[in-house]
Amino acid sequence: MTQELLRTPLYTRHVAAGAKMVPFAGYDMPVQYKLGVKKEHLHTRDAAGLFDVSHMGQLRLRGEGASAFLESLVPVDIIDLPSGNQRYAFFTNEQGGIMDDLMVANLGDHLFVVVNAACKEQDIAHIRAHLPQNVTLEVIEDRALLALQGPKAAEVLARLNPKVSDMVFMDVNVLELLGCECIVSRSGYTGEDGYEISVSADKAEALADYLTEQAEVEWIGLGARDSLRLECGLCLYGHDLDTTTTPVEASLLWGIQKVRRADGERAGGFPGAEIILNQIETKDVSRKRVGLVGQTKAPVREGTELFDGDGNKVGIVTSGTAGPNAGKPVSMGYVRMDLTAIGTELFAEVRGKMLPMVIEKIPFVPQRYYRG
Repeated sequence: MTQELLRTPLYTRHVAAGAKMVPFAGYDMPVQYKLGVKKEHLHTRDAAGLFDVSHMGQLRLRGEGASAFLESLVPVDIIDLPSGNQRYAFFTNEQGGIMDDLMVANLGDHLFVVVNAACKEQDIAHIRAHLPQNVTLEVIEDRALLALQGPKAAEVLARLNPKVSDMVFMDVNVLELLGCECIVSRSGYTGEDGYEISVSADKAEALADYLTEQAEVEWIGLGARDSLRLECGLCLYGHDLDTTTTPVEASLLWGIQKVRRADGERAGGFPGAEIILNQIETKDVSRKRVGLVGQTKAPVREGTELFDGDGNKVGIVTSGTAGPNAGKPVSMGYVRMDLTAIGTELFAEVRGKMLPMVIEKIPFVPQRYYRG
């Protein structure tokens, strides 16, 4: 028997907007609307796109020990995270692999955590299994999550509350929008300026209606969300990251602050610390995540095998798209460590043909976060 798909509080709005709905992480989600994936992608880069990401998990950790507790599960500095800021983090396992990536916000009296939809139940179980007596976990079931992304996002949202203009990238505030208290962060998953808005489920339709009535805003589906994040070099859990991949292999060293590294004040103390810290120090990994640009017009998709000039298999593609703004096919994947230099030519096997690809710096399209 197939399990019935869950619906977000905005399901009827997607259907009314002509969305093509598909199963995704147990939810019935919009993959595209009438504009189509490419036009939705370009519209987000040019103006503003609205994404329903209510399938993500929203959690609260409360108690004096909340920051220290969460820090014991991630190789990231949570204790020093200032109130009103958020930070990218990832749960690791004892082998140093990544169990999920997540966003952590310090809202002063508690931590607000957003986890991936497909990992939600596992993450909640992982937190509960380690939860100390002085920390409580609340799983938020009554809030939707919207992302307003693109160069016009700030202008649009400021019509509801001018305070959003004062925020910079990774700031988070509790603000009133349409008379409803929302958790607003200046962040997102497109590489563009924008906001993620946690709103009470019963007010989500009114907020979405207001935003989509603005001339600059269009509904954007999962298809364009994927191509936007890939062009900007952002990982997708379960594709570019998984339990067998360490943060070092995944080129996520920027996410591990100095204080948590071998010579830092709070070195280690997270699952897989010995393996990860040793890899940072020795650079001893057999493969690494890289950006790849196709030298033909054919997009090179996830699962495509990569070969060197002698026909030896040297890696695999984990994400790939046509690259609407990049103007060329772009992919991310893992290749053998000795072949990771920028400019290295590899070959992707697509339908029996060996298509040339060149390793290029990520992101393929400049990130345009607003840093003030």
